[in-house]
Amino acid sequence: MISSNEFRTNMTITYEGDAWQIIEFQHVKPGKGAAFVRTKMRNLCTGAVIEKSFNPNERFENAMIDRREMNYLYESDGQYIFMDNETYDQMELSKEQLGNALNFLLENATVKVMIYDTRILGVELPNTVELKVVETDPGIRGDTATGGSKPAKLETGYVVKVPLFINEGDVLRIDTRTGDYIERA
Repeated sequence: MISSNEFRTNMTITYEGDAWQIIEFQHVKPGKGAAFVRTKMRNLCTGAVIEKSFNPNERFENAMIDRREMNYLYESDGQYIFMDNETYDQMELSKEQLGNALNFLLENATVKVMIYDTRILGVELPNTVELKVVETDPGIRGDTATGGSKPAKLETGYVVKVPLFINEGDVLRIDTRTGDYIERA
């Protein structure tokens, strides 16, 4: 059990039967009245974000989220098949469960699938992935001083803004949290 006085950013708690992640929290001590903890939380099952105030002595259970390392195998009829690296069990995830992760997912990629109370919450990608450019305008030699950018289509179908010197066939390092180009790999 944990009290709302002990909240930390990214902590997960059980509230109203669901797993919630603390996005922001603030201890408030008004001039009159009792202190309270103002929080902004995300429901990990539905994605909803709420703001809620709690008494500092309210107690919650830690939400135990199981993160299993799995390999992405293939897509079949809108279902994405993953295999558990330890038990070799396979599980299907839908497009909705994967969300933005689809932009960075290649076959045989290793990801962490988040599970709470037998419910699949989604996947956790590595912070960066390396993807190949399949379509972009030809690179312009020596045109790096202007700092311009152009769109490039990656092998997953995701389109990212890249510097002008990037060519088709280049392998790029992409930040999965923001979707931005980092560097050539």
